[in-house]
Amino acid sequence: MVLKELSALASPLNDQQIDQLQQATSELSSQQMAWISGYFWGLSQTQPTAQPQAESHSIAAVASQPVGKLTIIYASQTGNAKGLAETLHAEADAAGIHAEVFSAGDYKGKNLAKATHLIIIASTHGEGEAPDDAIELHEFLQSKKAPNLSHLKYAVIGLGDSSYEFFCQTAKDFDSYLNKLGAESVLERLDCDVDYEAQAAQWRASALEIVQQTLSTGEAEVVQLPVGQSQASVSQYTKQNPYDAALLTSQKITGRNSGKDVRHIEIDLEGSGLTYQPGDALGVWYDNDPALAARVIAQVGLTEKTQVDVDGVSLVLLEALTKHYEITNANPQLVTQYASLSGSKKLEKLLSDKDKLRAYAGNTQVLDVLAEKKTKLTAEQLQGLLRRLTPRLYSIASSQQEVGEEVHLTVGVVEYQQGEETRKGGASSFLSHRLEEGESVRVFVEANKHFKLPENDDTSIIMVGPGTGIAPFRAFVQERESREASGKSWLFFGDRTFTEDFLYQVEWQKYLKAGVIDQLDVAFSRDQAEKVYVQHRLLEQGAKVWQWLQEGAHFYVCGDANQMAKDVHLALLTIIEQHGQQSREQAEQYLTELRKSQRYQKDVY
Repeated sequence: MVLKELSALASPLNDQQIDQLQQATSELSSQQMAWISGYFWGLSQTQPTAQPQAESHSIAAVASQPVGKLTIIYASQTGNAKGLAETLHAEADAAGIHAEVFSAGDYKGKNLAKATHLIIIASTHGEGEAPDDAIELHEFLQSKKAPNLSHLKYAVIGLGDSSYEFFCQTAKDFDSYLNKLGAESVLERLDCDVDYEAQAAQWRASALEIVQQTLSTGEAEVVQLPVGQSQASVSQYTKQNPYDAALLTSQKITGRNSGKDVRHIEIDLEGSGLTYQPGDALGVWYDNDPALAARVIAQVGLTEKTQVDVDGVSLVLLEALTKHYEITNANPQLVTQYASLSGSKKLEKLLSDKDKLRAYAGNTQVLDVLAEKKTKLTAEQLQGLLRRLTPRLYSIASSQQEVGEEVHLTVGVVEYQQGEETRKGGASSFLSHRLEEGESVRVFVEANKHFKLPENDDTSIIMVGPGTGIAPFRAFVQERESREASGKSWLFFGDRTFTEDFLYQVEWQKYLKAGVIDQLDVAFSRDQAEKVYVQHRLLEQGAKVWQWLQEGAHFYVCGDANQMAKDVHLALLTIIEQHGQQSREQAEQYLTELRKSQRYQKDVY
């Protein structure tokens, strides 16, 4: 009925189109409707607007122009904050709000003195650090150069993962800094966990409503729009609308006696129009193991055919848990909630120590948390415990210049013993064991502008990628070879043993022989009595590493964030201190400057 009433106003749609739209959206949830509004706006920007024949030259658009405007700034490491900012921009545009969107790296902090309304969308990097593109703005707001912002109305939304200690820290920082500078917060900061879409949609609606109320409106302005003007088209396949690709290859590339199962995955993108650059990630939507879903259901005393509601659609519980909920990885919220529901003394004790709670949640699967104390739950209680399923992001291990309409991944299969039982990772076991070659997997490309090869092919690069962290550097080297880059390339790789765990060994030897790689240093931790890691190889080569950095080399790290990336960072600091003859404070500043200039880039997880 609402659409019918709207059609009585000046609408570009006829009654039949209104009816069709009503039918098409009748079963969609509010979250899905919010996404579609932004998606349709995006389509409108990539397609020419059909005009009546009489209007062959231009049309006049009359719009009420606000005296102030909304500034949207995103601080993004992997692209989620950018995507949210673009959606917010589309929704603001649809609401008639004059808005501009900026990467934090492209926004001058001094311009805040002229801004009237600001929304910051910020992710957090590493140990509570600002993403690379936000370092300067983050520092500016803490400096003496920051202006008084008592005229500014603002709101902040953070994206993060509550499993980590510094959850949404960058968003908290921006909120605090703006407040101290006198700016007025018009909406409570929202700290989003990994399952953020519904919360974020509600927050955006509230934020835009407040902005609309507080922006004063000036006189109408006539804007001439050329007929047929359009922007460059972008792929229609996204996180919300993934491409159904075919699995081409899933090949184990660790030895028979290795303690690890690492797979080389090849996926067919033919006809999709999907493109990617070295350094980007592939998002993979996966189905959970139905057998695991059935065990979770039985553990809490429910039946597989229990009907539940998921986004307004009625499903049996087995399908809901297989396709829509995270049932492998636990998280602190799940542990906290189940402690309350079950009364488990062990879990309740964990709640008083945040470090122990995070460690337990990070090393325990959902089924094992539920097994701490057998408790009957309603279907609604079980749904309330579980996060929504989110795609896994894998660093792309191929250059499109080399492989064409394919994409390659290097996937470490998560598998470990829990008592007498084997626990497996959701996405990695799906790709390696449950998905047959030729079967379909839903994928999308997640661009990562903060992990990119130098634009100048004469620039030298140092790559540190132990284990599956080698993936993007396979793409880097393929790309550099295809471009015949003249800059030097140096690779540090590490794993457990030379004979069982040297990933892509034949390829690296070929590249080294051909001069595509100038130097290869390896560290196999278990091939000698004393364990040797990539950071030790870096220190051994410290003088040469310093020389390369002084000559302008870019430094890249990919892999484990919890330990390896920290150890490599400390090794770099030591190299700068020793070979650059600098203090620790000067060494820290040197690395900060490298990050700002995008010469020190990390893709860690």
